[in-house]
Amino acid sequence: MTKSATWILGPALLVCISCNAGDADGSPAEAAATTVVATITPSTSTPTTSTTSTSASEEVAAEPKDSGNPCVVTVLAGDFLSRIAGRIDDASIEGIVAENRLVDGHVLHPGDVLDVCIDNDVNDITGASLVASDPAVVRSQQTKLNELFAPYRFVDLAIDGDSGPLTRQLLCAARLGLGLPATGAHMTDGSAEEETLLAASSVSLPDGVDISAEKWILIDKTCQVMFTGEGDKLVNIYPTSTGESGHATTNVNSVKAFRFNPASETEGWHDSTSFPVAADNPLNGNMYKPIYFNDGEAIHGAGYVPPTPRSKGCARTFPLHQDELISWLGLADVTEAIWQTATIGLSVTVQGEYRDIDR
Repeated sequence: MTKSATWILGPALLVCISCNAGDADGSPAEAAATTVVATITPSTSTPTTSTTSTSASEEVAAEPKDSGNPCVVTVLAGDFLSRIAGRIDDASIEGIVAENRLVDGHVLHPGDVLDVCIDNDVNDITGASLVASDPAVVRSQQTKLNELFAPYRFVDLAIDGDSGPLTRQLLCAARLGLGLPATGAHMTDGSAEEETLLAASSVSLPDGVDISAEKWILIDKTCQVMFTGEGDKLVNIYPTSTGESGHATTNVNSVKAFRFNPASETEGWHDSTSFPVAADNPLNGNMYKPIYFNDGEAIHGAGYVPPTPRSKGCARTFPLHQDELISWLGLADVTEAIWQTATIGLSVTVQGEYRDIDR
């Protein structure tokens, strides 16, 4: 709950003004940085990058590489949205923004790919449908998802044929655990990925896990799910809600959790100093027994964990899931805040990028 940023999204502009990593609740000294990884500028401006000066030759984007799919283009160094749109028939800046769910806070990087076939009801990057299948097909998918995730900490889906946010959250988690591209889109009837889903008997470790860590958590922002494990063993999978637009949880690779606060005096509920509430209790949506990583972001319990980003830079869990995590880490008997990474014994990876799964 520690990240703050101001973003501007104009007709053709996405710029990160500032990103402050700091003190959620008395964590170590605050740090501040201003970073624009890739600025997407209007056609009347010169594209820039944040860390190095751009030579004259680099300011003119090269021709896009052939991806083999005319609906998918690769963002190049020096690219900006009006230039990309100008290369594509029947594409506009507004259409590309909408098709790719480029919300306030998104920054494009060279090497990213964009879907430039507008309003065709397909995610052309993954091939996933943006239109729900027939309810009978969705019910079959929901039944299979309940079977696959029965060993883990998700509430069973209602077998109602509605490919809504909860179903798509679990479809996304299944894609991760089956080695498929992560997306929260509907799953198309008869597609190769549906065949993979229906044939599966279990899910496996997703890409991105640090199996060298004794105990690890992988938070995937695309799917809003949290995998936990020990070495090459998958232990559990939980729903999560990561940082909302403007307070996105930072992508990190296997960083050590450095602090745990059991907040024993207030029954586990800790009030963030950056985003305080009137009282420490679950109705205020503050932090239940937070485990801190990455300069003050936290994994913590909360009274509300939707399948969409709603936190202030942290990753929410339900309180009973947070208690399970704490017991798994051997910290259930800790009564005072501790700062020892070796005692906590947890490596945290955050990956992916959430895009609105509701169309």
